[in-house]
Amino acid sequence: MSWIRKTLFSLIVLLVVTVSFAQEAEVSQILAQRQASNQALRAFDEELNASFSTEDALITTGAGTLLSGKAELMEYLKNAKGPKMYWIRTPDEIMVNPETQLAWETGTWKGYVEGSDKAVVGGKYSAQWTKKSGTWLIQSQLFVSLPFSDKP
Repeated sequence: MSWIRKTLFSLIVLLVVTVSFAQEAEVSQILAQRQASNQALRAFDEELNASFSTEDALITTGAGTLLSGKAELMEYLKNAKGPKMYWIRTPDEIMVNPETQLAWETGTWKGYVEGSDKAVVGGKYSAQWTKKSGTWLIQSQLFVSLPFSDKP
């Protein structure tokens, strides 16, 4: 009887370790996508940045504007008034649901004026990722501007 318990325990441990490694691999893929998206925004490459989103992605800007789809996002960025800006999102947490092929990301964001490394705006964000296409893509993002200071 004790060998059955040991075998069962070993199988459970193996399953937990396997799931943990799979989860880490998915999180690493999302982090790589987020980093590439941040780089595209910093380079003002709206087309490349849009490639990290689904066609029907929903984005709520820090000021509360709702954008529906890649085309509207690209148009919004292209026609933005004021100084040219880019945004950097820094994830604090990513959780993956392997059954639904969805992931949750949450963190902080900062906005920078072109040519500056000093943030002028920022806040919190959350994103929903989907892997239905085989690649992790942003399905929705919510940004909230909050009282901000870029002091260390």
